[in-house]
Amino acid sequence: MPTSNQQNWVEVGRIEDIPPLGARLVKSPKGDIAVFRTQGDEIFALRDKCPHKGGPLSQGIVHGKKVACPLHDWKIHLDTGLAVAPDEGCAARFPVEVRDGLIYLSLEPASGR
Repeated sequence: MPTSNQQNWVEVGRIEDIPPLGARLVKSPKGDIAVFRTQGDEIFALRDKCPHKGGPLSQGIVHGKKVACPLHDWKIHLDTGLAVAPDEGCAARFPVEVRDGLIYLSLEPASGR
């Protein structure tokens, strides 16, 4: 279990529970969080809300370290939450840790809204 402020962290599951280039939706009292897995097994988490029109990022297509919003195809960087230029905006980013194949998610955002 993560050491920093343990009460705000939840276990999401194992890495293999999320398909490569896929996402899992985590419900939280402060809003839905999308947890993404890249082809290289990197794990990222963003608010499940595109900064453009609020589209569900968890339903988007992951390519490299970006996700494409299913509504208007905005590309969002998984590692920062920032929209790819020329688009502007930011989805809140949430810290994740992987230990022994288990994914832990902080319910407190690291950045964004």
